[in-house]
Amino acid sequence: MHKGPFEVIVEPNVMVRMRDGVRLAADVHFPALRGRRLDGPFPAVVERTPYGKQGDAFAGAAQFFASYGYVSVVQDCRGRFASEGVHITHKPEPQDGYDTIEWVAAQPWCDGKVGTTGLSYGGGIQGSTGALKPPHLKSMVPAMGFSYVARVRKRTGGAARLSNLIRHFRMIADAPEALENPSLRAYLLKAEENLGQWLHALPLKKGHNPFSVIPSYEDDILDVLQKSEWSETFLGVAFDVTPYYDEYSDADVCLIGGWYDSHSISTVEGFRNLRARKRSQVSMIMGPYKHGAKNLESSSAGDVDFGPRAAMDYNAVRLHWFDMTLKGLPFDEKPPVRIFVMGGGTGRKTPEGRLHHGGAWRYEHEWPIGRAEVTPFYLHAGGGLSRSFPEASSPTAYSFDPKDPVPTIGGPVSAAENVMPGGGFDQVCHAGVFGAKDSLPLAARHDVCVFQTAPLAEDTEVTGVSEVVLYASSDCPDTDFTVKLIDVYPPNEDYPPGYALNIQDSIIRARYRNRKEPPEFIAPGQAYPFRIPLFPTSNVFKKGHWIRLDISSSNFPRFDVNPNTGEPLGQNTTWRVAMNSVYHDEEHPSHVLLPVVR
Repeated sequence: MHKGPFEVIVEPNVMVRMRDGVRLAADVHFPALRGRRLDGPFPAVVERTPYGKQGDAFAGAAQFFASYGYVSVVQDCRGRFASEGVHITHKPEPQDGYDTIEWVAAQPWCDGKVGTTGLSYGGGIQGSTGALKPPHLKSMVPAMGFSYVARVRKRTGGAARLSNLIRHFRMIADAPEALENPSLRAYLLKAEENLGQWLHALPLKKGHNPFSVIPSYEDDILDVLQKSEWSETFLGVAFDVTPYYDEYSDADVCLIGGWYDSHSISTVEGFRNLRARKRSQVSMIMGPYKHGAKNLESSSAGDVDFGPRAAMDYNAVRLHWFDMTLKGLPFDEKPPVRIFVMGGGTGRKTPEGRLHHGGAWRYEHEWPIGRAEVTPFYLHAGGGLSRSFPEASSPTAYSFDPKDPVPTIGGPVSAAENVMPGGGFDQVCHAGVFGAKDSLPLAARHDVCVFQTAPLAEDTEVTGVSEVVLYASSDCPDTDFTVKLIDVYPPNEDYPPGYALNIQDSIIRARYRNRKEPPEFIAPGQAYPFRIPLFPTSNVFKKGHWIRLDISSSNFPRFDVNPNTGEPLGQNTTWRVAMNSVYHDEEHPSHVLLPVVR
């Protein structure tokens, strides 16, 4: 990591008092020369984290900013590591962030201008803090997360995102109770080693799972597994800044995200809402990245390579933004949106053994892109996908056994690399796929319905949020429908059967098709329309490729599995095989709406 002209001196574990008396620990990194701390005052950069402020990712970035003339403050969140209090995910973070920013601004070494940074959890708590409008908050760089809105971060379409469960296994072993009790910590680390067994043992029983030893963590994860995203549990600024956009902070904001990032929706939605309302500088960078700081600086995601220009210098991007917004350097005269359009590569194996998918950066003036034409591609009997309206046909039926779910192969996942690596992959099972029982393509499964176009006559760029309008039925009171958009490569010497590259996916739980509480179950055999928005993306489907849409009823362990019984979420005791049907006729024209950029 390139350092600036200043030396750095650190004052560790400075205790900052919050409004309720709880003290949070911060390491303060100062610019220095010849071994002496400089008095300043300087602009300040604040990063708050639940993952340990002394970790390389946080301490290293703080030293980097301090070496360029900022006082850099890294703080352990409430109830984590050196900070006091009880960690309750998200709920106290907006207020703690506000109090920390104002404390920093009042210090003699600060010139009153405070910026914030952070990724994932650190991005989400920036977003919620900004909704409270700290007076001295002048600049923000939220990466891979902006709002912790439950429909994006906790659950999707009514289904639980199990990366939250995996993250809890990792975090609880570093809870203060565990750090102070070696035997308890050893027990929790052993539980994490048995993560796969716990995933197969879902749903968790209260009082009989590894989190039971620390009740605040158990309550937190059971909320995610047992309550819908429209539950009152997830209301309030800590989870959803949507009601606060009109009076949101006027700080300058640079949002950073990735197409294979599990929090990409909150990034693009944050940009769209702030850009429409604020006079401050608001920009967005979306690359071909999966979740995590180190992935921003990689040219690959999963088994796919996008070329060396895809990688970002994360520290340099943040420093440049802070120099413009906190030190007054002139703003770049460039459009506010920078996206990486994936695709256009050779389709051959790179020296590292990945598919060369390629791509290029491009500036845009808006998001979503106004010139994108929302184009329907209709499902047809026999597995066709085209712009032609469907004719009369019988539905495509399949049985969905919740005890044999479709395994997750890539996609926008987080905190789960050892269980379900994120990014792009050929949709074929292999030994590294969690839950795989064979080495066959997912398309060969009886419960995966495949619909694909003829070979494309021209390059087709899809940039934005696609949506599947699915007409479907089940013989059960509740079930799931999953969708996956795939770029299918034709065969070549490196990939004789071709390569089915996952681009985006999503899910809908039938009882939450209307996205509200209380749930509304379905009548057996009745066809219902399901609207299923996918995660955002930007991809060129090359001439000669196929656009494919896979329909099924599970994607595990990306999402929890529906038992098809209609029992309370995350508390079922029975399972039932569902007979599900996908309709594609004149009265039920199932289709995917693709934002095609010409």
